[in-house]
Amino acid sequence: MVQTLDFLAVCAGGWLAYELRFAGSAAASSLNPEDRFLILGVATFAALFFDKVYRMWPGGSLPAMVGRVTLGWVTVWTLLMALLVLTKSAEKFSRVWLLSWLFITIVTLWTGRIAAFFIMVRMRRAGFQRKRVVLYGDTKMMHTVKDRIERATWSGYDIVGTVLQGDGTDIEKLDATLKPDEIWISLNLSDQTQLDGVMHALRHSVANIRLLPDVTMYQILNHGMSITVGIPMLDISVSPMFGSRMIVKALQDYLVASVAVVVLSPILAAIACAIKMTSKGPVLFQQKRHGWNDNEIWIYKFRTMVVHQEVQGAVTQAQREDTRVTPVGRFLRKTSLDELPQFFNVLQGRMSVVGPRPHALKHNDDYMKLIPHYALRHKVKPGITGWAQICGYRGETDTLGKMEGRVMHDIYYLEHWSLWMDLKIIALTPLAVLQNRNVY
Repeated sequence: MVQTLDFLAVCAGGWLAYELRFAGSAAASSLNPEDRFLILGVATFAALFFDKVYRMWPGGSLPAMVGRVTLGWVTVWTLLMALLVLTKSAEKFSRVWLLSWLFITIVTLWTGRIAAFFIMVRMRRAGFQRKRVVLYGDTKMMHTVKDRIERATWSGYDIVGTVLQGDGTDIEKLDATLKPDEIWISLNLSDQTQLDGVMHALRHSVANIRLLPDVTMYQILNHGMSITVGIPMLDISVSPMFGSRMIVKALQDYLVASVAVVVLSPILAAIACAIKMTSKGPVLFQQKRHGWNDNEIWIYKFRTMVVHQEVQGAVTQAQREDTRVTPVGRFLRKTSLDELPQFFNVLQGRMSVVGPRPHALKHNDDYMKLIPHYALRHKVKPGITGWAQICGYRGETDTLGKMEGRVMHDIYYLEHWSLWMDLKIIALTPLAVLQNRNVY
């Protein structure tokens, strides 16, 4: 959103300067092709350049934001002038227009940024996209963070708990009780040996975990960096879905799911009729599973088994020659056609087309105690298909090793997510279904 505002502000500045320079002349009726190309090219470069030089992070002050956008634009304009001189193209463009463009764009950028600032203030105060934060540590940096959040009440961050020090037990209890969106850790250099214990205590947490680093902590600098309330933090364990990534992922999900439902509607109807005609019971099977941020969701599948009652607290996976599976259900499970109703879960916003497969609640509870970092799977929406499934981890997980392999591939997906990776997984899913023999 911010990059789009910057792009439009630079374009508007160039166009307004052009109109003022050539007012009353024939040239004012439309931009020359070369001028139009220059404006679009510079606006695109400026929007990308600004994103690298500064970020409109929550908690940043308005004067600092305006100052950075001004510095960024002056830098881009200076680079443009140098490029025109070096390529001997300066004489093709009006110097008055170029100079006017510099100052008018400063005004349009300020206007866009200030408007965005106050819109964000209103949204935060209305409770939109607020994040609950737990703090761990008693350092000068942590006091600075608390002070900034208390002063910038519109930042969207609410401190809901604080742990000054300890072996991790207190932070684990606080995380389980409050279920915060973020956990920020700050340790003095002499206390950094506690980090392993704290991270172990938070191994089941689905919160975004960030570290306010001491400059000497070189051993963990392979993690990503984010800017929060104006302070750099190391991303120890965070969701890959944020900002524009979240928008791209959502657009992809709704587009693919909508097309799938329309195109596959005759098949959905045929399967529903086949289930209803060959066995007693509902067409759809519903089950609670864990979704994004460990929230419980209902998922839909075509019913593939005879109606039966599980032993309370137990979830039995389908096995080879399982007598509970109906003849139609066996075909549906082999071909994964039983998963098709989950496209409606995607349209409801509960699932994604691509992501870690959702597991039954009982399986989650069991494996979370056995597999390190298992909870990281819940930092994104569960998917109809996923990286683990096209890599052979589809169907029954009758050994701990198989589940560990699935979790390892799910975490790899989180760490390497991209739109192209999703498209690759979608394209390879039919082949994985045909090749897999581990589904009963």
